[in-house]
Amino acid sequence: MQSQKISLPKQVVRKWHQIDASKKPMGRVASEIANLLRGKHKRDFAPHVDMGDYVVAINAGKLQFTGRKIDQKNYFNHSGYLGGIRKVSMKSLLQNNPEEVLKKAVFSMIDDIKFRKKIMSRLKIVKDDKHDFKIDKN
Repeated sequence: MQSQKISLPKQVVRKWHQIDASKKPMGRVASEIANLLRGKHKRDFAPHVDMGDYVVAINAGKLQFTGRKIDQKNYFNHSGYLGGIRKVSMKSLLQNNPEEVLKKAVFSMIDDIKFRKKIMSRLKIVKDDKHDFKIDKN
């Protein structure tokens, strides 16, 4: 049986992408961002190589949701001690910090790999449509 040859890139070229979070529902936006951050849109993608791009998500304060998710969804966090569970509703999180809702959605869509935090550091979320990041329009 003949083995296949895999050509890995010698140097990873990272581009900047801008995504408007107010145009689609949150899940669709988050999956698109996760694919760009991971590098799955590139032709020479390899799962063990960090080759994703930078993503700037604008209009995070105007996220769209389907159904009754805003009223029903809750985020849980546990300290590890008895009775140490904390519950935050999506409605209160959207009012206080709408960027965190999109960040949590993207974080859960990226595989649990050792460089997941490094991948998430390339995500920049902006509440409005004005930012200081330089994005090439190629």
